Amino acid sequence: MDTIYDSLQAIQATILQAKRTAHRDDEILLLAVSKAQPSDKIRVAYLAGQRAFGENYVQEAINKQEQLLDCAIEWHFIGPIQSNKTQLVAQHFDWVHSVDRLKIAARLNEARPSSLTPLNVCIQINSSDEESKSGVDIGSLATLAEAISTMPNLKLRGLMAIPAPTKDLAKQRAQFKIVGDAFKTLKHTFELDTLSIGMSDDYVAAIHEGATIVRIGSAIFGARASNFKNEN
Repeated sequence: MDTIYDSLQAIQATILQAKRTAHRDDEILLLAVSKAQPSDKIRVAYLAGQRAFGENYVQEAINKQEQLLDCAIEWHFIGPIQSNKTQLVAQHFDWVHSVDRLKIAARLNEARPSSLTPLNVCIQINSSDEESKSGVDIGSLATLAEAISTMPNLKLRGLMAIPAPTKDLAKQRAQFKIVGDAFKTLKHTFELDTLSIGMSDDYVAAIHEGATIVRIGSAIFGARASNFKNEN
């Protein structure tokens, strides 16, 4: 388990170096993607100082939350949202990164308990026009943002994207620039502060293009257990 601590330290050092190279002095949140990882590994990361964790599967995440009630974790939902899971997501998470439809946003708004602060929301965009990827197209982005901004139980924070994977640094930056440019355009109208882009293989490029949250899983926890049971 010491490797989790070492990995977190190494990633934070890389983030710091990337910020220096990009001439940035703002904060970048490391979101530990813990899907298909057992709660004991999350606890180790928490004890090493990590506070924000991202999950893709609703029931799996809720089970872990129950096992980690003694930890002050900020829970982010980053996976595709099924309509029948919106109530659970609205009740159990602090952030949702993957809103890409008005219907989903409206259901989250209706289901968010009044006892909780507004749910932090990022709109997921499909920046690479991949049919297999979730996300709104950039042309429809402003309309969805306008609708979300009127919902009292949601707080629109920014954008999220998962560009097509590539090892080419220039191509990574070009894809992230598309998202970054959309973010800058949207900021003219809305008070946004979050750009959730970059994962284990491309987060350095994402930082150079303005990422404020990088979502990293395997580089922290290692490969997911093949026998881990995912429960949506």
